[in-house]
Amino acid sequence: MNTPTPARGRLYLVPAPLDFGCATQTPLQDVLPAGTLATAARLTHWICENAKSTRAYLKRVDALHPLALPLQEQQITELPREVHKKGDHGGKGAPVFDARPLLAAALAGHDIGLVSEAGMPAVADPGSSVVRAAHDLGLNVVPLVGPVSLLLALAASGLNGQNFAFVGYLPQDADERTQRIRTLESLALKTGQTQLFIETPYRNAALLQALLQTLQPATRLALASGLTLESAHIRSQSVQQWRQRPEAPDKHTPVVFALGR
Repeated sequence: MNTPTPARGRLYLVPAPLDFGCATQTPLQDVLPAGTLATAARLTHWICENAKSTRAYLKRVDALHPLALPLQEQQITELPREVHKKGDHGGKGAPVFDARPLLAAALAGHDIGLVSEAGMPAVADPGSSVVRAAHDLGLNVVPLVGPVSLLLALAASGLNGQNFAFVGYLPQDADERTQRIRTLESLALKTGQTQLFIETPYRNAALLQALLQTLQPATRLALASGLTLESAHIRSQSVQQWRQRPEAPDKHTPVVFALGR
């Protein structure tokens, strides 16, 4: 008699709160629906950006919805460091990462959660290789509801939300960064497409200074930080207005930058 093949598990994309690394935390129930928290609580297998922050997140979930297994029994696998540094899709000369081995538990019937340190995994964070691998293996992918900093910043900016692009990080080299800013501004002014980008928090001030030195006075520039926190700060004005009242962003808080017309 043949043994029945176990049903395959699903890959859940589990959003995390946006307060990672911030001085204060937002109550989970204020930023994540009960359904998302309940699903996270029942999962016992995880693929993550950072195991330590994932355990801290699950501890917060446990306070609201008891976990199916104690933290020490959760199966948590980190994405390789190379994926963090060079991305999921073979950027910077790296080979395309094959995440299929990380999904062995799903093939054996276990649901798996994919989680990043903040926000939606695979959006401005590692994880798209895992999602791609799940599709290649015929697994169902289920995105859960939660905060996405890029979309919150875009909605609050007053810039074009019908045509926009996220372009990741700008170059660190000053000359290359200036050229990139000019290219993005030209595209935004010509097409109306809002340009969104981010930076490592300790370089926020340097990027803002470069933007104010390079952009045309009438170009609109928006910065959004601390989103979903009580300390959230969003400012969207022309570059000329920014120059008249300069404001250095916090070097410890992630910021979403946006420019357009």
